[in-house]
Amino acid sequence: MKDPQTDSGRSRWQIMDAVTPMVRGTGTALRIPIRASLLFMGLLITGMAQSPISDSVSRGFWALPENLTAVEGATVELKCGVSAPGSAVQWAKDGLLLGPSPGIPGFPRYRMEGDPARGEFHLRIETCDLSDDAEYECQVGRSETGPELVSPRVILSILVPPKVLQLTPEAGTTVTWVAGQEYEISCVSGDAKPAPDIAFLQSGQTVSSISVDVSEGSQEKLFITEATARTPIFQPRVTPQSSDNGKLLICEGYSPALVSPIKASITMNVLFPPGPPVIEWPGLNEGLVRAGQNLELPCTARGGNPPATLQWLKARPCLQNGQPVPIAWGTELTHATARSVLTMTVRPEDHGARISCEAYNSVSVGTQERSITLQVTYPAQKLWIEGPQEGQHFRTGTRVRLVCLAIGGNPDPSLTWYKDSRTVMEPRPAQEPRRVQLGNLEKSGSTFSRELVLVLGPPDNKAKFSCKAGQLSASTQIVVLFPPTNLTILANVSVLRPGDPLNLTCVSVSSNPPVNLSWDKEGERLEDMAAPPQNAPFKGSPASRSVFLRVSSRDHGHRVTCRAHSAELRETVSSFYRFNVLYPPEFLGEQVLVVTAVEQGEALLPVSVSANPAPEAFNWTFRGYRLSPAGGPRHRILSNGALQLWNVTRSDDGLYQLHCQNAEGTAEALVRLDVHYAPTIRALQDPTEVDVGGSVDIVCTADANPILPNMFNWERLGEDEEDKSLDDTETMSKGSTGRLRIHHAKLAQAGAYQCIVDNGVAPPARGLVRLVVRFAPQVEHPTPLTKVAAAGDSTSSATLHCRARGVPNIVFTWTKNGVPLDLEDPRYTEHTYHQGGVHSSLLTIANVSAAQDYALFTCTATNLLGSDHTNIQLVSISRPDPPLGLKVVSLTPHSVGLEWKHGFDGGLPQRFHIRYEALETPGFFYVDVLPPQATTFTLTGLQPSTRYRVWLLASNALGDSGLAAEGTQLSITTPGLDQPSGEPDDQLPTEHPAEPPGLPLLPVLFAVGGLLLLSNASCVGVFLWWRKLRHLAEGISEKTEAVSAEDQVRNEYEESQWTGDQDTRSSTVSTTEIEPYYHSLRDFSPQLPPTLEEVDYTQGFTGFEEEDVAFPEHLYDEVERMYAPPGAWGPPYDEVHMGSYDLHWAEDKYEGPGRIYDQVAGDSGPLESDSLPFELRGDLV
Repeated sequence: MKDPQTDSGRSRWQIMDAVTPMVRGTGTALRIPIRASLLFMGLLITGMAQSPISDSVSRGFWALPENLTAVEGATVELKCGVSAPGSAVQWAKDGLLLGPSPGIPGFPRYRMEGDPARGEFHLRIETCDLSDDAEYECQVGRSETGPELVSPRVILSILVPPKVLQLTPEAGTTVTWVAGQEYEISCVSGDAKPAPDIAFLQSGQTVSSISVDVSEGSQEKLFITEATARTPIFQPRVTPQSSDNGKLLICEGYSPALVSPIKASITMNVLFPPGPPVIEWPGLNEGLVRAGQNLELPCTARGGNPPATLQWLKARPCLQNGQPVPIAWGTELTHATARSVLTMTVRPEDHGARISCEAYNSVSVGTQERSITLQVTYPAQKLWIEGPQEGQHFRTGTRVRLVCLAIGGNPDPSLTWYKDSRTVMEPRPAQEPRRVQLGNLEKSGSTFSRELVLVLGPPDNKAKFSCKAGQLSASTQIVVLFPPTNLTILANVSVLRPGDPLNLTCVSVSSNPPVNLSWDKEGERLEDMAAPPQNAPFKGSPASRSVFLRVSSRDHGHRVTCRAHSAELRETVSSFYRFNVLYPPEFLGEQVLVVTAVEQGEALLPVSVSANPAPEAFNWTFRGYRLSPAGGPRHRILSNGALQLWNVTRSDDGLYQLHCQNAEGTAEALVRLDVHYAPTIRALQDPTEVDVGGSVDIVCTADANPILPNMFNWERLGEDEEDKSLDDTETMSKGSTGRLRIHHAKLAQAGAYQCIVDNGVAPPARGLVRLVVRFAPQVEHPTPLTKVAAAGDSTSSATLHCRARGVPNIVFTWTKNGVPLDLEDPRYTEHTYHQGGVHSSLLTIANVSAAQDYALFTCTATNLLGSDHTNIQLVSISRPDPPLGLKVVSLTPHSVGLEWKHGFDGGLPQRFHIRYEALETPGFFYVDVLPPQATTFTLTGLQPSTRYRVWLLASNALGDSGLAAEGTQLSITTPGLDQPSGEPDDQLPTEHPAEPPGLPLLPVLFAVGGLLLLSNASCVGVFLWWRKLRHLAEGISEKTEAVSAEDQVRNEYEESQWTGDQDTRSSTVSTTEIEPYYHSLRDFSPQLPPTLEEVDYTQGFTGFEEEDVAFPEHLYDEVERMYAPPGAWGPPYDEVHMGSYDLHWAEDKYEGPGRIYDQVAGDSGPLESDSLPFELRGDLV
């Protein structure tokens, strides 16, 4: 028995074969979940590939077999339960019938089990192997109780586990590798189904970069997997590390047929270099030893395979490379650590020697080293001072350098300087300039030195400077010439008042040599007298003289100067006495009487007063109130009496009275505070309204201090520079009022204006005022006249869109055929939208009826300034209107580029076709425009220097637009091959070739007469040839016109069928597929701007036909937004111009709905088709 499902079974194996390469082609190791997922996907695809189970088959079986997956050696059972027990049942394997016998011949492991009386015919397969991997089906023969039945085919998939893994290097061996080097390793599995996954584990960590190659096994359906460990650049290598020493590298094989993975491994013996050596120095100071000391140094190095070898080296200071130490030493190995002990006796010549311990083994790239430099100490000899001769004279401030030198000693000898038995140290903090600079100990060979640099002063006069090194010492002495160290003036009284006598004495404490004293007062020489001298320090000479004075109040703060002059040193030292005269407060001439401050800022009312002692208190009063001397929230009286104010307000402006007093008297002064404050706008009429063409002043009144002549400025808010222009405006200001005068207001001037008042005090005041330019409604009139198509079957709906612009808000009214529309009728629904100056009305007509609703609807927009209207024609779904504006955009010898605009599509999707002919060749050519909605097309395959006539047609499901309309055809002449190609020179769409320029009449007549006489004989032959071609062309044309006429008749018939019988084929165009629309929703040109209900008006629009208008947001309170931002809308109708004809309907056509229906039913009417503009013509049903 052969079943048609055999082909579907083959396709299922093809699907399984398509899944297998997915496993073979992978570049990385697949784990068990991934392999199982692929297998499951294959089985799922196989199950999806099976034919659907028919109801008859399912009614004939009460148990159907299912797809099974089993491991090799397992026992499986495929179920088959038959509803008609008396039928003959047998199983088929891969299309091979196994027979109805329970013990299947030739298949000893196969047996049908179950109770036949109950319809049980289960196929049991024991000890499954790969030969059982096949498709099975249960077949029931025809019987008296039932028909012939065949169960769906099922797949028994046998999984064969891999038996062995072959590892290279050989499994179970120990391999010796060097750490960091790369080695190849691979692992190959035995036959298995499906292909097993292989993974490498290095020291317990999975090796991520491996390459897996799956190939066919020794038998069909078996696979072999070979995995190779790879580096990141896919080289067959593995890199061991020192941590892998003694550990395993394992290859594991995974398969769905295995309970646990099979493994094969090798042991890694990894060779690696030892760690760095470590020298254990006895004591805290590394390298410090004494001459004659016995030194023992242990050196250890850890790790390494094989263990490290240690070696000692000693390098003299004069040698570059170390030499082996000429004493015995050895290496001990304990717990993977190498240890060696160096024993030596230190000698003086070992000072600076470098002792090194080196560690290495057979795989070391270089030698690792640890070294110590020896510092051997030993004791020293001669000491002296180099410098100026002892007793030499120097002026104070002279820089003197003393150097102490010593020979021998290690460590370096310590050289110490003393001054008169006291240690010389650099002062802390350092003096400016530094008078003592103590140098560091310096060494040159075996000579050591330390210098002492002195900037000589009086304390250094005849002082003894000594240098000591251990028990050795040296000394020297210096004589210093210096001016008076301290010139002091002594007074006989401590308190002075005007008229008091004053006796001053000038004392020079010490100088070398002695000095002469003199007095002067503010440059005026004074008479003095001698005074008794005192003892002088620094081994110098003293001096003193006195002067008598009587003081006045004007002397306060003046100085009396005493000068000490040394003729030998040519130097003078001076000291002064300042008069401190007590007197009452007095305000000075520089006292500020007017202080200017900024509001919210700080103000400081300064005090310029002279008093001694200083005033005890400064009392300020303002408007009769005394300010608290302790301060307040916004004021503070400073220590010098000045009044500091903060957060100054305009109420703080005024006169402040200051009263200051001391122990000698009182004084008063008046200070005025002038508070400047930033301007604030007090009055701004918003919005300011004006009619188009009128004049208006935008008035801005501000409060400010100071008030400046030019503090008013105006800005216009907008995105473009044109929107910000203030042309045709006049700016005026007077006092605290500024005006922006607008003459002859235009729509473009509507928008937001900003008054900016800036008197120099930040921040400037800004006020926003909206200028509203009121204008009468302007309804958008697209060309051609708007049409909306809808099926008049009383089940469709149509939506008419009317949009206008105007300020203030617009009220829409609708009429049908001149009669006001009753919006209370439930079939009519109107939605009105206002967005700034743009207003929309959407009229939805439900259950459109041809008799009632195919009419001319008029939308009228009205506001306080006037009204405007537009007409929208609701028509039947029909053939499309002809395309508009066919023109040539490019021309070459072999092609012509055409461009046009959509016409009304009749309410159905339309497409375009091109018909053209060569005028000298009979016959027409037809080309479909692709894509269907395109409005440009390049016609190719033309001949050079040839005249062509081209027609453009639009068609939809109801027919085409015809060839007779103007603007749908044109004549062209392709240029020759030697002529340049390009765009035509402003050729109109329907323009015929221009007539040649006129020639003089008489020469033309003579030329024509001569040509007629010469060609008389040839004309007869040419005429006969032309007549033959004409007959041929007329035959082709008649055939084409016949076909076109036939199509036209057929389309008209189909329209009538669609109208009269909704069960015809054209009735499939329903309102759910093609909704009524405004113009067309299928790229009809011209496109209308988005209506208010269609777009988010965060975009906005650009202005009207005459001028651009830009409006700010929220211009009116009664609408959500008056105008949208500029630039968001383009012109309402790109490249579409209103026609000059009068748009009206004949009065006798819309007398009533019944008359409309009668005219349509009669298929006649008195109105000529040519009496209306083309855009108003339509087929009413």
